[in-house]
Amino acid sequence: MIEKRVNNIIDVCGLVAKILLESGAETTRVESTIAYIGQAAGINLNCHATMTAIFISTESGSTTHLVKPNVSSFNLQKVDEINTLSRQFSAHEIDFNELERKVHIIDHRVIDFTWTQKIIGAGFVSVAPMLLFKASWTDLALAFFVGILGYLASQWGNAHSTAPYLSAIVGGLVISLLATLLQYFGIADSAANIMISSLMPLVPGVPLTNSLREIIDRDILSGLVRGVDAIMIAGSIGIGAIVGSFIAHIMTGGV
Repeated sequence: MIEKRVNNIIDVCGLVAKILLESGAETTRVESTIAYIGQAAGINLNCHATMTAIFISTESGSTTHLVKPNVSSFNLQKVDEINTLSRQFSAHEIDFNELERKVHIIDHRVIDFTWTQKIIGAGFVSVAPMLLFKASWTDLALAFFVGILGYLASQWGNAHSTAPYLSAIVGGLVISLLATLLQYFGIADSAANIMISSLMPLVPGVPLTNSLREIIDRDILSGLVRGVDAIMIAGSIGIGAIVGSFIAHIMTGGV
């Protein structure tokens, strides 16, 4: 009976760790959360999390629970909800059955913003850097719409291909192409400013931030993996921007 309860706790902790890592949490947060849950449940749990595998075991047991995460996106709302649950369980505000039930609900629930919110958000993120450039009001408005079109293009690439980093290439290509053509036809004042600003929604901010945090926390392996992933995304955006400028150059007759 005791062994069954311990295995159940480990299974739930494995699901918690998987949700956290796949939603964008850093590995140190995953390991500390599992330790807190185990402590609140009266069990000393050891957790080691990497970007490719999560290992959970008890100090006295010989069994190790292995979870293989699929880290391809992030959802910070799920991270926040799991953190809230773990704090409530640690403070004994909820029992283990309630924790298990809510963790399964979070795992199966699709937490996302509406397309309208995403589109408007991409537009405003694209406008913000233009304030630093002291750009004209025309370029400010154009960056809003070019950023939205670039974001939609990247989402289209992500939905229609399983190739990694293709969505970043497509988004960078569309933004660069539009910005260059807008300047060529005399609509925009600076293609470079519009291009730099409109690329902001595609920038891998969460992987880069987590990479730095994990390296600072001496978790070098996971930090380097996240860092390389962020560099690959940034490089893909750059490749798309170069290709877009080249296509625009050909379309305008080499002008």
